[in-house]
Amino acid sequence: MVMSVMLVVEAVYNSVVSLGVKAIGWRPEWRFKWKPLDGADEEKGSAHFPMVLVQIPMYNELEVYKLSIAAACGLQWPKDRIMVQVLDDSTDPFIKNLVELECEHWANKGVNIKYATRTSRKGFKAGALKKGMECDYARQSEYIAIFDADFQPEPDFLLRTVPFLLHNPEVALVQARWSFVNGTTSLLTRVQKMFYDYHFKVEQEAGSATFAFFSFNGTAGVWRTIAIRDAGGWKDRTTVEDMDLAVRATLKGWKFVYVGDIRVKSELPSTYKAYCRQQFRWSSGGANLFRKMAKDVLFAKDISLVKKIHMLYSFFFVRRVVAPTAACILFNVIIPISVTVPELYLPVWGVAYIPMVLTIVTVIRHPKNLHIMPFWILFESVMTLHRMRAAVTGLLELEGFNQWTVTKKVGNDLEDTEVPLLQKTRKRLRDRVNFLEIGFSVFLFLCASYNLVFHGTRSYYLYMYLQGLAFLLLGLNFTGTCSCCQ
Repeated sequence: MVMSVMLVVEAVYNSVVSLGVKAIGWRPEWRFKWKPLDGADEEKGSAHFPMVLVQIPMYNELEVYKLSIAAACGLQWPKDRIMVQVLDDSTDPFIKNLVELECEHWANKGVNIKYATRTSRKGFKAGALKKGMECDYARQSEYIAIFDADFQPEPDFLLRTVPFLLHNPEVALVQARWSFVNGTTSLLTRVQKMFYDYHFKVEQEAGSATFAFFSFNGTAGVWRTIAIRDAGGWKDRTTVEDMDLAVRATLKGWKFVYVGDIRVKSELPSTYKAYCRQQFRWSSGGANLFRKMAKDVLFAKDISLVKKIHMLYSFFFVRRVVAPTAACILFNVIIPISVTVPELYLPVWGVAYIPMVLTIVTVIRHPKNLHIMPFWILFESVMTLHRMRAAVTGLLELEGFNQWTVTKKVGNDLEDTEVPLLQKTRKRLRDRVNFLEIGFSVFLFLCASYNLVFHGTRSYYLYMYLQGLAFLLLGLNFTGTCSCCQ
């Protein structure tokens, strides 16, 4: 109950800040200077344009490599002041050959593009980015834009982001918002989109407007090169190398800017298992980074005490540890067990009012998602199980805490329902059925049935039946990805 209160206070605070930002029409330009680059017309010369390196790390990205490379090569910037660097860690020789040929194709068109590979995948994405910065042409770049293989920036992306860095020497990072080409393809992608809408519209916006600090999302952002080097460069000690770099840069006194008006198209995981792996990597990595950096944050000299408290309590402890733990244990364990133990008293504010407040603050910044809120609540109830397991794994450094799995892409530059789903293939039983979810569904059905027969003064059986059904459907991989749910 205490952890639930901590969680709801944090959520309400972020939502109030976000609503305040919306109400007064606050923009990053109010706090940080922004004006178009002098000589923005390329015909007048490129002397005023800083050198920009665009990095695209990829790994066996057969479905999307053309999209990201084409988008990066289409960025509006003087040709002699930009370098596109494709960091290919692919292990499939056929895919590597295709990516290299695509780079040669754009090089023949006059684009400054380099194809770079490594002999090993040490450090995964962080290792590739670190290796890419060691190249001679990379050392000459003042700013580095990073895009994952499924991201497609608009042509004016650099013209809208780089001025924040150019005119504000204390700013290290400009982060754009993600948009999704398959956000309405299925029920699965719709509930994912709702999760990300809250993250960007509330958490990122609130962090940028108050402390000029938030976690780098790993892509769709532009870094100041000297800030990366000042923070110690890319490190592969966790699976959230982006968050790691952001925290270390903040401890050095650098500030971040989030620009929600700039959106970069990307792709959501198309299968439930892919989404679970992605969330496990992020949740485990965030908790593990908390373990590794808590002491550094506590004794940092270049940030204020208030910012330290925000980073340790709000950013790390509440979001990375409390949020998944409280939600999972309270709603998936304590409430179901409480119906079999009459002596266990759960106050109504803990089991009803707090979830109601959390639901409101989640949807209030994006009311268009209201119609899928019931599905989102049930889906997130299941996901808290995976996030809590990941948080514990990362916090205690259990087996698999540093495991990196690349999210499978579909690859299409069309939007909405025109994006195809992954083709079905024959799988083994353990790959088609999620036994953890099915086990929890049996537990919830038993508790709900007991409560229905011996309900006493508490009647939670309706919610537990719905919750058990959600676990069962996800356990059988029924995630709204069939044609009838599109």
